[in-house]
Amino acid sequence: MNAKPIICYPKEKLKPSNLKIYQEAKKNLKVINEVIIPPRDAKCFQVKAGQFFRIENIEGPQVGDLNLFNSDNLDEKFYSGKTRALHGTHISTGDQMWSSFPYLRPLATITKDTLDWYGIDDDGGSVHDVIGTRCDPYTEKLLAGNDYHYCCHSNLIRALAKEKNIKTNESEKYIHDVLNVFMCTGFTKDTHQYFMKASPTKPGDHLEFFAEINLLGVLSSCPGGDCGSEHSSDKAKCYPLKVTTFSTDKTNLKGWSSPEVSAYNRKHGL
Repeated sequence: MNAKPIICYPKEKLKPSNLKIYQEAKKNLKVINEVIIPPRDAKCFQVKAGQFFRIENIEGPQVGDLNLFNSDNLDEKFYSGKTRALHGTHISTGDQMWSSFPYLRPLATITKDTLDWYGIDDDGGSVHDVIGTRCDPYTEKLLAGNDYHYCCHSNLIRALAKEKNIKTNESEKYIHDVLNVFMCTGFTKDTHQYFMKASPTKPGDHLEFFAEINLLGVLSSCPGGDCGSEHSSDKAKCYPLKVTTFSTDKTNLKGWSSPEVSAYNRKHGL
C-alpha cells in the first residue's frame, strides 16, 4: 500500500519533439481543404505527411470522436492505449498520437490546443481524452435496450465504408478507440468510474495537428453534443465540426522526416 509509484514509460526517453520546426512551418500555412461534419454523423478526410489539420468548433459546444489511419495501410491505425501509457489520460500540445503494433510510430503531433488553459479540474476532469472508447450501439443495447444507430461507432463505420467502398462489417473491423476531441472526462475519485461533463469548448476553439505520415482521418460529431447530460440519443443539442487541412512550404520543414516503423525484429523469442 505504501509502495512508491513508478512511471512505466517515462516520456523523457521518447525522441525529442519537432515542435519548434512545426511552429516555424505554421507561419506559412495555406488552406487546401475543408470538411464539415454534420451533427450525429461522420466524414473522412485526407492529410499528406508534412501537412497540418485542424479540428474546429464552429457553431456551439460539441465534442468529436477521431480515428486515424495510415492512408496507405488501414491496418496501421491509432493506438489509444499506448498513447495513454506514453502521454497520459488526456493529450495536448506536443503530445503525439501513436500507431498500433507492429508499427508503433507517431501518426500525428498536436501543435496547438486552444483548451490547454483548462488543465485538470477539481473533479479530476480534463479535455481531449484517450480513455473513453466511443459511444456505441452495443453498450447502449446492453444498458438501455435501445437500437440507436447514430452513435460515434456507427457514424465512423458508415463514413469509412463510404470512403473505401467496403461493406459495413468490413469497415467495422477497422474502427478503433478514439481521441475524444474537446470532451471533458475523468475518473470518479471514489469508484474510479469513467465520467463525462459539459465540455468548455466554444466556437473558435480548435485542436491542431501535424501529420507525420500520410493520414486518413475519420471524425464523428458525437450525438452527445457537449456531453454534459447523455449520449447515444437524439436529445442533446448537437452542432457541426470543421476539419481544415493546411499545406506549408517544404523549406520550412528542414530537419523533419517522416518517422519509420518500429525497428523491433518481430521474432518474439521464436
